[in-house]
Amino acid sequence: MTTSELKKRLIRKINDINNNELLEEMYRMIETEETDMEIYELSKNQKSAVEEAQEQIKNGKYLADKQADKEIDKWLSK
Repeated sequence: MTTSELKKRLIRKINDINNNELLEEMYRMIETEETDMEIYELSKNQKSAVEEAQEQIKNGKYLADKQADKEIDKWLSK
């Protein structure tokens, strides 16, 4: 399928869509494609923190969601 054919098919499909949320999301995706997006560079400290977290995960040093929620609730109640 050529680019031109694909565009025509997409336009026909879009014209048939009545779901505003879907159309907004599609528009956001197209808009994102058209803008120049900068690549975010992590600082040395940020990279170090990510590496440390990955190492902790490998070693099983993390909390499951429910346990983390309990710890947060406990901390907030102080």
